[in-house]
Amino acid sequence: MGRTQLHKCIPAVAASRTQRRGEERRGISFRKKRGEGGAGGEEVEMEVGFLGLGIMGKAMATNLLRHGYRVTVWNRTIAKCQELVALGATVGETPAAVVAKCRYTIAMLSDPSAALSVVFDKDGVLEQIGDGKGYIDMSTVDAATSSKISEAVKQKGGAFVEAPVSGSKKPAEDGQLVILAAGDKTLYDEMVPAFDVLGKKSFFLGEIGNGAKMKLVVNMIMGSMMNSLSEGLCLADKSGLSPQTLLDVLDLGAIANPMFKLKGPAMLQGSYSPAFPLKHQQKDMRLALALGDENAVSMPVSAAANEAFKKARSLGLGDLDFSAVYEVVKGAGGSGQA
Repeated sequence: MGRTQLHKCIPAVAASRTQRRGEERRGISFRKKRGEGGAGGEEVEMEVGFLGLGIMGKAMATNLLRHGYRVTVWNRTIAKCQELVALGATVGETPAAVVAKCRYTIAMLSDPSAALSVVFDKDGVLEQIGDGKGYIDMSTVDAATSSKISEAVKQKGGAFVEAPVSGSKKPAEDGQLVILAAGDKTLYDEMVPAFDVLGKKSFFLGEIGNGAKMKLVVNMIMGSMMNSLSEGLCLADKSGLSPQTLLDVLDLGAIANPMFKLKGPAMLQGSYSPAFPLKHQQKDMRLALALGDENAVSMPVSAAANEAFKKARSLGLGDLDFSAVYEVVKGAGGSGQA
């Protein structure tokens, strides 16, 4: 199947969690056969670099360490590296230093601007990426950003995979993310054992951009659902019904889902500890709407949800969990101050 066909049908090739796990991990570090599936067969040690230790990155790098991987970490705020050092990580002074040391480098960054900066700025990834090295960006960005990074890495002789994830803090901590990868298939295959540690399932979606697009569609749906749940809880309350009973009813019906079950009770208590910050959800809604514009898809529900998230950011709720949009809905409903 050619690249054009891949783009049109976006094949999803799922990798099992058990695939190659165990037989390729020995001692204190992960090992694999260089040239596996091709020429050569000497066993080499895989050292993984990890750039970005926010809510998601910290949990993911921790999982790699706990599964015996050797990990070199970098974060703009170096102090955030210390907890990982206590678990056995080493620290790279710059992204370039991490790439120089490691054959494979993973990035988990906050937005397109951060993703581009880590690659293109002074002491960035491009200064050391080259033949025999792979760069895996697991950040949530738009397809254009991913394509720009891919082209730059390939021009230097490196391999690139985009691999954004579906899931927030708890799935990241539990190794239960869903990985949406695209790009260099050989690099993807080499990273499957690491993806098996980080997630419960990984999908290879074909050419660069498809992973980014899939993630934006998923997060667009999630943001719209959170707004709908917020409106439902507010409507139940204003109608003299118990919001908690509404959650119980929802959990027994066809639209039961883990997000409602996890977030709903905390929302009723006004608890918004950030598993997925609201400012990042709004960023993803904005990027998804831009993707809709590119493809002439009308998205009025998502557009309305985006406005609610924007309002929440203007009220200073951006660093709280994205479920804090409930406060905006309550305020609009007249039941209290947002």
